[in-house]
Amino acid sequence: MSRPERLFRLLNALRVLPKPVTAAQLSRETEVSERTLYRDIESLRAGGALIDGAPGLGYTLTEDPALPPQTFDRLEMEALVVGLSDVRQRGDPHLAKAADAALAKITATLPDRLQRQMLHATHMVHRYETPAKDPRDISDIRSACWDERAIDMDYIDAEGARTHRRIYPLAIVYLDKGCALLAWCCLRKGFRKFWVARIEAFQPTDESFRPDRVRLLRSYLAQFS
Repeated sequence: MSRPERLFRLLNALRVLPKPVTAAQLSRETEVSERTLYRDIESLRAGGALIDGAPGLGYTLTEDPALPPQTFDRLEMEALVVGLSDVRQRGDPHLAKAADAALAKITATLPDRLQRQMLHATHMVHRYETPAKDPRDISDIRSACWDERAIDMDYIDAEGARTHRRIYPLAIVYLDKGCALLAWCCLRKGFRKFWVARIEAFQPTDESFRPDRVRLLRSYLAQFS
């Protein structure tokens, strides 16, 4: 691991982990010895990061030079906390972790007074009947949506029939019944909603549908307006 990458990981760990963060926690997160960690903390301080703490006490990042300052009013902060809390509960593990990281980065850009308000927001999300999360890792599906590449998949419909088809993944949607994939189905020549839990197997392909993605998604969403 290069030194710049190591310092970036350390800075991100200071943003995300509960404060104060012990040297042992930071050492595990960055995969370096504690001796190296102490030198890296001094390097970040020399670069402008305001890091409170010392060995044996833990560390807190109180000013982050890598992120521009942000200003939100109280209602905007509540909205951010509620939205990201919902992502943590409904998203797959990668998305939930990203929500935590995003909230930590946003909080790190705020002045001390607003940081305290963000950390003690009066709104929160708790679902007693949160839809069961699909154990499948859908990172490849999410990447295919971003990269605008077709997917070959085996799908089981509501009647238990299996089909193999190529689709153009347009968007992932979190609905009351679970997570669904909105797509253009090359087999049926039409728009379809596929429940992620019923996708038996999938494989991203090299076929790009980039020129058509915006048009297809607009046409699909127009059906619901």
